Amino acid sequence: MVINVDGVILINKEKDFTSRDVVNIVSKHLKIKKVGHTGTLDPLATGVLAICVGKATKIVELITSNDKEYIAKVVLGITSDTLDISGNIIHEEKCYKTKEEIKTVLNNMIGTYEQVVPIYSAVRVKGKKLYEYARNNEEVEPPKRLVDIKELNLLGDIKYDNDKVIFEVKCKVSKGTYIRSLIRDIAANLNTVGLMSELVRTKHGNFAIEDCITIDEFKNNKYSIKSIHEVLTNYPHFKVDEKLEQDIRYGKIINNIYGYNEILFTDFNGKALALYKEYDKDKNKIRPWKMFI
Repeated sequence: MVINVDGVILINKEKDFTSRDVVNIVSKHLKIKKVGHTGTLDPLATGVLAICVGKATKIVELITSNDKEYIAKVVLGITSDTLDISGNIIHEEKCYKTKEEIKTVLNNMIGTYEQVVPIYSAVRVKGKKLYEYARNNEEVEPPKRLVDIKELNLLGDIKYDNDKVIFEVKCKVSKGTYIRSLIRDIAANLNTVGLMSELVRTKHGNFAIEDCITIDEFKNNKYSIKSIHEVLTNYPHFKVDEKLEQDIRYGKIINNIYGYNEILFTDFNGKALALYKEYDKDKNKIRPWKMFI
């Protein structure tokens, strides 16, 4: 039997699962094809992975654009081809940095900067994924992205082990930020090399790790689905009457009497009907953007 669900399931992804693995598990369990995730987590990483199901797949890009919060473990004095502990070690050196030095660099990195995408990533260059170039030992210049580091704090004390410096950072970052690259850049600003040994995504927009379930809990049907209107809390909501609901169902452009550029319309019971946004050709009107009916 096909289950008719439209909404978001919050999974606490475990190590050694890809984000795609989780999508496949959800799709198979719910017997539904329309399933998508809202921001890749590497197999090494754990934490918040929002899975959109059914008509909620139309808001994947909206959720993906939200800020994310992570806790990462950093090791200075060693680096790998993947910029994390799972890769091949390509350089190692003795390293000693003080807590004060590290805190100064972390503080200086808050703000926007151009970040080079890791060579082991799924970003496409000339139609091919970067990791495909890397695996084939082909030369390619990874693109740069403007990212925004909104918070970057040292957690607890630093440790010294085998001429390496180990510590944890908590960061809040914009869409498109690679934590592996951030750690590489932190290390470079400390005049050394570094890699990521652990990563937990603790928040994604309004979703927190405390609200997530494990894959096993999901398989045992111990899950809830956040409805589309529950997820889109950043948009003004308006309940519609019968006449307006009919117009929305037909995808009509309507007069903007609401005073907002983007609006979520719901039916009388609060179920999401459509997201509307400002109409390019007439600023006094709004047009359908994302339809959920």
